[in-house]
Amino acid sequence: MATLREPVKIFIVQSLACFDTPQQVADAVKQEYGIEIDRRQCAAYDPTKPAGKNLSKKLRDLFTRTRKDFKSNIYDIPLANKAVRLNELQKMYEDWNKNKKMKQNIIKQIKDEMHGYELQLLDAQLKQLEIDKIKNGDGEGADDPTPVKVTIQVVDASKSNAEHQSNTECSAGELSAAEE
Repeated sequence: MATLREPVKIFIVQSLACFDTPQQVADAVKQEYGIEIDRRQCAAYDPTKPAGKNLSKKLRDLFTRTRKDFKSNIYDIPLANKAVRLNELQKMYEDWNKNKKMKQNIIKQIKDEMHGYELQLLDAQLKQLEIDKIKNGDGEGADDPTPVKVTIQVVDASKSNAEHQSNTECSAGELSAAEE
């Protein structure tokens, strides 16, 4: 088993945290650093596996942080973006010059990718119009930003049997002479 320097260990931990297999990581280490290591040695840097149970706290924390970031930042992956996927499908479509069957399959994929897109776009546009109306003072209630009705209900919570009791005079916005 080769003794690894710290940068190589960090590379292995981060790669495993991004769900690369130990074999993929071993191949990447050979390509990146020119060091040939066994996939079992790579597996020892994954704290989620039995082989990685003795991993140092520093590398374990790095693994946890990297995995959390990887899972939460899906938009860093180009194919997670619809426009990128559609662009790739367009290139594939153009590459299949005379193969009508493959072109038909790609058209189906594009159709599936676009499913519901128009509704999402329309919904976003409507929301933006509502926001613009409110900002410009054209929307519902824009002339009078004060609330139409306010109801304040008070319950004496110090009593053990305290319950809300509706007072129709208060909810109607009128105060009796005794309350004023």
